[in-house]
Amino acid sequence: MGNIYMIGSQKGGTAKTTTTLNLAYCLQMMGKKVLAVDFDSQANLTTCFGIEDTGELENTIGHLMMAEMEDAKRPAVKRYIKMKDGVDFIPSSIYLSVVDAKLRLEMGTEKILSGILEPLREKYDYILIDTCPSLGTLTINALAAADEVIITVNPQLLAMMGMQDFLRTVGKIRKRINPKLGIAGILLTMCETRTKLCRVLTEEVEENFQEQIRVFETKIPNTVKVGESIYYNLPVVQYSPKASAGVAYRRFAKELISYEG
Repeated sequence: MGNIYMIGSQKGGTAKTTTTLNLAYCLQMMGKKVLAVDFDSQANLTTCFGIEDTGELENTIGHLMMAEMEDAKRPAVKRYIKMKDGVDFIPSSIYLSVVDAKLRLEMGTEKILSGILEPLREKYDYILIDTCPSLGTLTINALAAADEVIITVNPQLLAMMGMQDFLRTVGKIRKRINPKLGIAGILLTMCETRTKLCRVLTEEVEENFQEQIRVFETKIPNTVKVGESIYYNLPVVQYSPKASAGVAYRRFAKELISYEG
């Protein structure tokens, strides 16, 4: 049975999509069967997998969610799961925003995503959910479906300010909806280790949270290679394997697996 990880943060700009993409490829390179789920209406992860015109897609996570809400027949797996370079993924599109609006109007919809992913557990070692930067109904669905959360934090003041709110939301979901939900740890991303602010805020995260939440030893550095790889719709571990970020993401994948063991 595969583990379901949500990669989340209340703030945007914390490298959630970049982390989801690169972690998926790193785990696949280690021989794991991986499914990445784009659960953001901006569909950035889908674009990273090489699908540029996401609006034309007819089988996305949004369409699956809508089918579940309307008790319609779910399409065959091969229609909505795509593959690139050995990594399976379920794409997204702006249609997910329509689903988001509908979720707000209906009761008992917190486990719609869980109902979609649970039957897929036996096919994968890892299911990774890339999420939008909010604490709305989509995020609640992702938390309800996940076993654990990987919290990405950009060590800048504004990115860190929302972490307590996010942790409170995780606690509420664990108490009310998903008792098995845990926090895998905090992953510091986009680290400018040469700057004093980054060093101070990194130390602050470790001092404030290390007693209650694991702070991963791996830190993802900020490098131009990440931006270049996204432009070419590639993970940095493929685009520039020897780049510091590529090395760090491979190290993080190994750390995550060893943490499970």
